Amino acid sequence: MTSATAAVTGTRRAPSLRLIVEFAATRGIAIDVCLRGSGIDTEDLAAPDLHVTPEQELVVVANIVSAIGDEPGLGIAAGVRYHVTTHGIWGYALMSSPTLRHAIDLGLRYLDLTFSYCDIVAHEEGGLLTLVVDPMPAPLALRRFIAERDIGIIDALQRELVGTPRPLRAVQLPYAEPSPQIRTELRRLLGVAPEFDADRYAVCFDLSRVNDPLPLAEPLTAAMAEEQCRELLERSVPTGLSGQVRSLLLGNPARPLTSEQVSAALFMTPRTLRRRLLEEGATYRSLLENVRRQVAEELLGETALSVAEIAQRLGYSETASFTHAFRRWTGSSPRSHRVRGGSRSGGAHR
Repeated sequence: MTSATAAVTGTRRAPSLRLIVEFAATRGIAIDVCLRGSGIDTEDLAAPDLHVTPEQELVVVANIVSAIGDEPGLGIAAGVRYHVTTHGIWGYALMSSPTLRHAIDLGLRYLDLTFSYCDIVAHEEGGLLTLVVDPMPAPLALRRFIAERDIGIIDALQRELVGTPRPLRAVQLPYAEPSPQIRTELRRLLGVAPEFDADRYAVCFDLSRVNDPLPLAEPLTAAMAEEQCRELLERSVPTGLSGQVRSLLLGNPARPLTSEQVSAALFMTPRTLRRRLLEEGATYRSLLENVRRQVAEELLGETALSVAEIAQRLGYSETASFTHAFRRWTGSSPRSHRVRGGSRSGGAHR
């Protein structure tokens, strides 16, 4: 079994943001509606060097889902617009892989470099290689769109990697069968009729096909691309137990897991968690504050969210408590930090 959890960190999601805004336009949703409250304006969206945070992208996703409605298949229709090249070096690593199985293993190993917000697990069952997509890390109201988008992306990737005939055998969706019109559209997008009322979001491949050579396999390019993925991951994601705890805390800074919940997620006792973190020179509290500081600085520097809104996103019930904590972390107030560092997002900073 191979599994991966996407770490919702950093500022590297501009291609994804542009694609979902372009998708929304095909549904008649204006750009300003998509970007409302994100701290990004139309001019920013056109900038070739635009970097946005995961939080900003989720604001845009929420705007789109609200404007269109959380209709079945919406995320799949958005996800199939993503190309291999949309994903940068991660996509090139997949494209040059020797087989689909190798591409899947590599893709999950470096899932932190993608646009995903989901946990994804790969396992073999009944002649199938199945990717189970779990959107639990995403906000509740957006989970269908987020999971479906990953399914659409997976389908788009395998189409470009494999060509024809495709090894996709089934797509499973955990909601009631929609209207005939939506069912027909999903079959057109995916090439298979989805199975509804399943207990999971999943994409299933023919196990007998996953070891077939990929048409663009190139060993030297694959090795070079994977090395670049490894270097990017090492620069962006902490290692060791501290890194695992930090990734869990980054999943929802507004409602972070308690130390007991973290220890349970890592299959150890709270006492063992404390001991092993101390061996790495860390504590649960220090990692939590590190996460909150990082997210606070990103939101102050990359968005037009007010200090009060940022405080709320970090789980503070009062803005004054956040301001006091930020001053303790950095030696300055959030507003002073923003003025000194500047914000490239534009907009009013209340």
